[in-house]
Amino acid sequence: MNGKKLLVSGLLMLLLTATVAAETLKIGLNYPQTGRYSDQGLQQRLAAFLAVEEINNAGGILGRQIELVIRNSAGEPDKGARNTAELIDRHDAQMVFGGVSSAVAIASGNAARERDRIYFGTLTYSNATTGSAGHRHMFREPYNAWMTAKALSKYLNAQHAGEEYFYITSDYTWGWSVEKSVRKFTNTEDSGMHQGVTTPFPRALITDFRKALEAAEQSNAKVLMMVLFGDDMVRALKVAHDMGLTRKMQVVVPNLTLGMARQVGPTIMEGVVGAAPWVWTVPYKYDYPRGKQFVEAFSQRYDMRPSTSAASAYSILYQYKDAVERAGTTETGAVIKALEGHTYSFLKDTQEWRAFDHQNVQTVYVVRINPRDKVVADPYSSDYFDIIDSMPGNDAAQTLEEWQAERREAGKPTSL
Repeated sequence: MNGKKLLVSGLLMLLLTATVAAETLKIGLNYPQTGRYSDQGLQQRLAAFLAVEEINNAGGILGRQIELVIRNSAGEPDKGARNTAELIDRHDAQMVFGGVSSAVAIASGNAARERDRIYFGTLTYSNATTGSAGHRHMFREPYNAWMTAKALSKYLNAQHAGEEYFYITSDYTWGWSVEKSVRKFTNTEDSGMHQGVTTPFPRALITDFRKALEAAEQSNAKVLMMVLFGDDMVRALKVAHDMGLTRKMQVVVPNLTLGMARQVGPTIMEGVVGAAPWVWTVPYKYDYPRGKQFVEAFSQRYDMRPSTSAASAYSILYQYKDAVERAGTTETGAVIKALEGHTYSFLKDTQEWRAFDHQNVQTVYVVRINPRDKVVADPYSSDYFDIIDSMPGNDAAQTLEEWQAERREAGKPTSL
């Protein structure tokens, strides 16, 4: 009888062990399925599916298969925060990622912090995300406004020295942050000489953009700085083209993505200058094999080239896997320690999860939109970006002292 009990007990233990081993590792994706940034959101979703499939086929994370749990932030901070809370409280997501709005990323990151989970920001460019609003549980994969402005201004100061600028800025944390940073590094902080207007977010109308562009037309500016993103940039640039401004002024869109370029089209986009942390031609120009592998897998799977947004989501999943496996656990504190100060090369050259602010420090690329003939010569009609300059991450990023000054100004501690 005792032998039978031991046998039954052993079988139950084996069954329990098998059940635990088979338990999936849930990760939350909080992205804009609808709203002004839905195109960038779709790219995140597609890249996340690709990464999850690859990782699961290779054995998962610590032997556990990833289960992606998806929620639509709709580009709204409150909804993003509620999604994050639900993903963790109800589904026990061990990590949440997503973005395409700094306001959404910041609100969502705060919800994750309250629940002792990491939040990875995908497309969140406001300095505040890892600056004044940064905290121990927030990691940002792309560059920030400071890095964008520093690299872009190096090019603009050489090509447009002494010219007047006009700013059209989306009226929320990302727009303010980018405009402030670009003004600083292009020496255009005098708003009397270098004028600017804001447009509503997230519900700007065509009439709002037209009014802003009419003000730009009446100025003496030679550089039109359009601090707009997603559908807002698409709509505004089409109006600017119809008004003839794209032929009279150098149009600069600080944060360019492939999705935005495709929505506008190569004829209108030609000659527009901007910056990006990654574009799909980078791995081919600089010979990064893993980056080429990603571009080819994504292109073949979805019949389109991957954008910056896709690369960010894809990289985050692989970086989380790597950190968990180096830590040997999904416990949040241990994973944070594994990420902090870690350097790696994945889709491009060396990147670092900087320890003091959790900003991903990486090369910044300055790009100009190619002529239409070159764009459409690509099998996917997507050869939009001519890389015209770059800046190493350590040169582009804030120093510890500059970051601490931002934190003090915001009344925040000078360490996370």
